[in-house]
Amino acid sequence: MGGAVALLDRVGHETGVMTSSSPSVFAGYRFPREVISLAVRWYLRYGLSYRDVEELLAERGVHVDHVTVHRWVQRFTLEFIEAARTSRHCPGDLKL
Repeated sequence: MGGAVALLDRVGHETGVMTSSSPSVFAGYRFPREVISLAVRWYLRYGLSYRDVEELLAERGVHVDHVTVHRWVQRFTLEFIEAARTSRHCPGDLKL
């Protein structure tokens, strides 16, 4: 069973998909991969502090410590970079 998380640009267009060929990428974590991915995306995309991400998640009913958010960012940032890298286009490449 694999999972996928869409990466979106500023206007909401999909720029790539972070896929997992096995559930082991998120295995052992208390929170679902959607929550972890959202927290990491917010931190990376908007330059928020770990405490800001903690507060935004708490507003949505997810109570997580900012240290946990920090650990997620440290663990999953490379996964997001790799997912974004595969969707980049060469200069002059027309996407129809």
